[in-house]
Amino acid sequence: MADIIKLLPDHVANQIAAGEVIQRPSSIVKELLENSLDAGATQIKLIIKDGGKTLVQVIDNGKGMSETDARMCFERHATSKISKAEDLFRIKTMGFRGEAMASIAAVAHLEMKTREQSHELGTFIVIEGSEVKQHEKCLCDEGTSISVKNLFFNIPARRQFLKNDLIEMRHILDEFLRVAMSNANIQFQLFNSQQEVYRLVSSTLKKRMVDLLGNSWNEKLVQVEENTNIVNIRGFIGKPESAKKSRGDQYFFINNRFVRNNYLHHAVQSAYQDLIQDGYNPVYAIFFDVSPATIDINIHPTKTEVKFEDEKSIYAVLRSAIKKSLGQFNFTPSIDFENEPAFQVPILKKNQTVPEPVVKINPYYNPFDNPKPNTGNARQQNDFWQKTLTPSQEFESQSNATTSSNYQTQISVREANHQHKPILIHEQLIITQVKSGVMMIDRLCALERMAFDRFSAYSGNNIPSQKLLFPAEVSLQASDFLQIKEIEEELHQLGFEFELQNNQLLLSGIPVDLMGVDPTLLLSSMIDDFQNHFQNLKIPKREKVILNMAKNNARNTPVNNSGEALQLIIDRLFESPNPTISPSGKKIVHLVKIDDLIQLFNS
Repeated sequence: MADIIKLLPDHVANQIAAGEVIQRPSSIVKELLENSLDAGATQIKLIIKDGGKTLVQVIDNGKGMSETDARMCFERHATSKISKAEDLFRIKTMGFRGEAMASIAAVAHLEMKTREQSHELGTFIVIEGSEVKQHEKCLCDEGTSISVKNLFFNIPARRQFLKNDLIEMRHILDEFLRVAMSNANIQFQLFNSQQEVYRLVSSTLKKRMVDLLGNSWNEKLVQVEENTNIVNIRGFIGKPESAKKSRGDQYFFINNRFVRNNYLHHAVQSAYQDLIQDGYNPVYAIFFDVSPATIDINIHPTKTEVKFEDEKSIYAVLRSAIKKSLGQFNFTPSIDFENEPAFQVPILKKNQTVPEPVVKINPYYNPFDNPKPNTGNARQQNDFWQKTLTPSQEFESQSNATTSSNYQTQISVREANHQHKPILIHEQLIITQVKSGVMMIDRLCALERMAFDRFSAYSGNNIPSQKLLFPAEVSLQASDFLQIKEIEEELHQLGFEFELQNNQLLLSGIPVDLMGVDPTLLLSSMIDDFQNHFQNLKIPKREKVILNMAKNNARNTPVNNSGEALQLIIDRLFESPNPTISPSGKKIVHLVKIDDLIQLFNS
């Protein structure tokens, strides 16, 4: 029998190793930026083209490399940081994995110019797929410049799995932001397709966070600082009102290295207990200074996971530090012993929740209309709901269309006994009687379906826009700015009026049906959906925008539990071509037969 085990050629081994370290262009950005920091650079420039697929270039003014080191850095397992395994537990610098530069050179065209400060000439190296094409002396600036071109040119199967330029650029921005935030004393520049995205000067941590997250964060940050013999903690957290549904502005840094840690994130969340809504996440950038001997950062190829020696103690210190900061800045509840004795605060039982107050407004109220005689609250409410829920004639071209899958439901609603008015329970479920039993309707999903159909019925630029009395100026992160740019045309077509400039959005008008919605929250919701929830939806961008608009319209429609208003929702819902499934894919209608209900009492 012939021998079947053999050694892989170096270039094949390098390509396989590259799969662990170089997953996408952002992986290259991370490795090169960290190398520049280790070289002592005080000025770093990052240049990106086509989401990093065509070009990733990092230029720094660090100490540069000798001719021998410049060649050796592309060998596998070559590193200046360790000489024995025990050194792994004493590392305080950033890049030290020997595979990084070798992996980059194995899957791209790479050019490097580097010169030490004490030398007149530098070194120029060209590598294509691990093969050195050129190695000579050259004239160049002090420091190092590395250009990585045509990523995965020799692995087409890997290249086709890269996402579009916008998504890849967002990943690059994430890596850039993490490095820039943890090194506020370093100057950074970022260029994307010849346009300057960031120009960051040396500053304090708070100023760097504001520069990266937007000017609006200047008043939303609270300082955290705690020193113990286990860990030193410093950084900033967001005020409770700045919490967001999406995760993305949460940063942990262990010895200045960005890491992810769900256990420590839970510590932060628990410190905000009763201050933010369930499902919301506070913003934070927290730095931990610990002894390298008490952590293991080599448990993941990208070094974003850390194993602590005493994780429970760090959890307790972090939670206590955040609660103390929130208390010092008067964000935690406090007892006022000078209140009038007559003022009684009700004592809540365990697990009892307080209903969130709801502000009801009429977005169609016009103070300049001619005064009309008072016809009673019932009639005013009915007029308001007719305006809110009744589609205009231009929406009703498809009102009689039904699908075979909805036939049974259509029959049930037509059989509904209108002598028994529908009721609303827990401000969520509409319940009405039909001949076969009971029909339950999810109110929010129903309103979402109705709004989606209304907005979809518009064509071209026909959605009317309502001017804002005071235009809203919104500061955007670079990744959010890119997202709005991608859907700018669709937003304008659907009734949004705004201008974009220098990571700022000036919103002057929104669709009429969205009046009453906070414009800032509306845009935040739009960005969050596109970045975190719509990526796998195979529908046009216009429909994704309409879906978000429908969700916001449903959430901001005032609750009216009168029988007439609920019946109107039911009637309008079943004019839809698809009344049983919401645009988000959730079930709207559920029928329960009377026999099944009776059976519950006989079991």
